Amino acid sequence: MDERFRRLVARREQTAREREEILAKRKAITDLAEEEAREDLLPEEDSEFRELTSQVAAKDDELRQLDERIKELSEEAERSRTVTEGAAAVKRAKARVTSVNEARTYEKGNGRSYLQDLARLQLNMDADGGARDRLVRHAQDVATDPEYRDLNRTDGNGGYFVPPVWLMEQYADLARAGRAYANVVSNQPLPPNTDSINIPKVATGTAVGIQTADNGAVQETDLTDTFINAPVRTIAGQQDVAIQLLDQSPVSFDEVIFRDLVADYATKTDLQVISGSGSSGQVLGVRNTSGIITVTYTDATPTVAKLYSKIADAVQRVHTQRYMAPTAIVMHPRRWAYLLAASDSTGRPLVVPNSGNPANAIGTLGVVGSQQVVGSMHGLPVVTDPNMPTNLGASTTEDVIHVLRASDSILYESGIRSRVLPEVGSGNLTVRLQVYGYLAFTAARYPSSVVEIGGTGMIAPSF
Repeated sequence: MDERFRRLVARREQTAREREEILAKRKAITDLAEEEAREDLLPEEDSEFRELTSQVAAKDDELRQLDERIKELSEEAERSRTVTEGAAAVKRAKARVTSVNEARTYEKGNGRSYLQDLARLQLNMDADGGARDRLVRHAQDVATDPEYRDLNRTDGNGGYFVPPVWLMEQYADLARAGRAYANVVSNQPLPPNTDSINIPKVATGTAVGIQTADNGAVQETDLTDTFINAPVRTIAGQQDVAIQLLDQSPVSFDEVIFRDLVADYATKTDLQVISGSGSSGQVLGVRNTSGIITVTYTDATPTVAKLYSKIADAVQRVHTQRYMAPTAIVMHPRRWAYLLAASDSTGRPLVVPNSGNPANAIGTLGVVGSQQVVGSMHGLPVVTDPNMPTNLGASTTEDVIHVLRASDSILYESGIRSRVLPEVGSGNLTVRLQVYGYLAFTAARYPSSVVEIGGTGMIAPSF
């Protein structure tokens, strides 16, 4: 739906431009007659004027038809959104019937600490059973609430060990590099009870041919297949805490410790997706996947205009080698800032806000944001990600840009689990808090859907 809508809008814009060009040609005819003080057009001018008028009418009719189709698609999308939201609301309402509309056990700011309760239970410090009761209610929240199920995925989803939703949502709100690239690719639940995922792939396809004559032989080529193996890897982190903090702290310390651990978990996930080596317990990231396309930008005096053409080259390579359109451009924030700082010979910026119908712009600025869609180039959304490498090349100052069809790369994730371990530092009255989870990733289904732009032309920009 979105792709079709974009094509219709682009076609309407093109048709409108063509109409304006025809109007300009027709006006040029009348302007010439006025300059020569003629009341009537010459026969050839009159013929051309009538032909152009007919073309304007045809363009007007085409614009009306496109407007109707765009309106129909917009209304259909709105109806679909309304139905989806309604269905989700009904689903949430049904899931909460058994909870008698009670608030979640570990609502933000309600004074209850998830990790503190988990620690008290595992350290046998839950004398009144309150911590156990709250964790049991939380486990029921996880089992029945769609928001928990959506967030925590399939593998590892359950019981006391799934953190509260609001703590999980701290992913994107901390002063760490987040997981912009990991959020762009296709995200799927990690299937349970497996240490690797085998994804089927067609190795060689069938074929058709021209039948040389009636009753002649028909082309027959057997399809062959293979598979891509994506091993399941573990991401984990921990923090040792004095037991006095568990016993006497007047604040929910998990809001500090757990949030920071989860934030770094997000960063490490993103780095794995981008640059995982495929060895030493790492997944095979996009940059190290065999078969991705590279566009080398070698230039001692790089310019925005040259980089713009390289990005156009990357876009067409996805079209011509993957035979489908790319969906995103991912770059480091400093490279986007380099584009924002560019100006023409008169000092006018080349990347400007989307409002105001910018003319002669190489890109548009959507929002002043970080680790998200910040604008567009070549009709594609631009996503900035601070985890994109900036230490490449002989100078160790080069970065890269990826133009990709993001849905071709798949990231499988489990939920994040948490543990409290009292034995490790028992001699010092210390307990260990851990978070861990599992992931598998592959960009090898269609490596030609990723184009990496790099080279000496991508050295650190100056401002």
